[in-house]
Amino acid sequence: MVREQVRVDTRTLQWKCVESRADSKRLSYGRFILSPLMKGQADTIGIAMRRALLGEIEGTCITRAKSAKIPHEYSTIVGIQESVHEILMNLKEIVLRSNLYGTCDATICARGPGDITAKDIIAPPYVEIIDNTQHIASLTEPIELCIRLQIERNRGYLIKTSNNVQDGSYPIDAIFMPVRNVNHSIHSYGTENEKHEILFLEIWTNGSLTPKEALHEASRNLIDLFIPFLQTEEENLHLEANQHMLPFRPATLPDTLVKITKNKKKRALKSIFIDQLDLPPRVYNCLKKSNIATLFDLLNKSQEDLMKIDHFRIEDINQILDILEKHFGIDLPKN
Repeated sequence: MVREQVRVDTRTLQWKCVESRADSKRLSYGRFILSPLMKGQADTIGIAMRRALLGEIEGTCITRAKSAKIPHEYSTIVGIQESVHEILMNLKEIVLRSNLYGTCDATICARGPGDITAKDIIAPPYVEIIDNTQHIASLTEPIELCIRLQIERNRGYLIKTSNNVQDGSYPIDAIFMPVRNVNHSIHSYGTENEKHEILFLEIWTNGSLTPKEALHEASRNLIDLFIPFLQTEEENLHLEANQHMLPFRPATLPDTLVKITKNKKKRALKSIFIDQLDLPPRVYNCLKKSNIATLFDLLNKSQEDLMKIDHFRIEDINQILDILEKHFGIDLPKN
């Protein structure tokens, strides 16, 4: 656990982590301060940050399960201690971390007798299991259990409905929020004529993000939501009814906000792996051998660069261009 003494700087607005600890693999805690603030500002920031931390950060969950041995969600299977419903509830609790874009597949294949835990999940390399000891099921007989899983990255809640049953697979309620709880409190100080405030933020996460990472992510998401208010629809505003008045000065984006926007787009491109682009196996293998693993890597290449890859053909480039145009509306330069 890390603790720091709280010192109030009356000159520059700054934040600091004053306490940090990991109670377990699936519970982390952090306490932060922001000061000095003018009277009323702490409540404004605290409410906005709490909503952003709980509702604007993406998480990764198992959202669907399918097995040939599952006749019905509320059935029981000989040789398995838990009911199917209990297994689905255990899968719901698995904590994951990923740079996933959309959905991906994972599997569980185990043979009894013995316990099935999160370590038995075979997932893509970009999906990390936070706690391998999380229990899924107990096999009491020498039977084999294979379950296909769908993993999804999203935000908020996903509530399953009976209409979501597809091909014998069963949807799972998902709580994508990596932040489990947020508290904010305010400490006032100063004289009656000059009141100042300190904002205290307490953040609990499920272990897939540290509280500091969650605070950074929520702050970036809030900035992205407010950026449109700093832009005008037209470069010059013509006020015909009040021509004697000076026109409004068009708002411009500060360099720091422009940099944050570009970095967020860059991170998004780095989160899309080329194995999610439905490329032919030969094309995929050629790109991987050339150290092209993400969409960001691919977009840094030109068509001429790709033609220099061993065993690459013009037909392969055309396939890549079609996929980029269809799914992302982007193209690769020729040179």
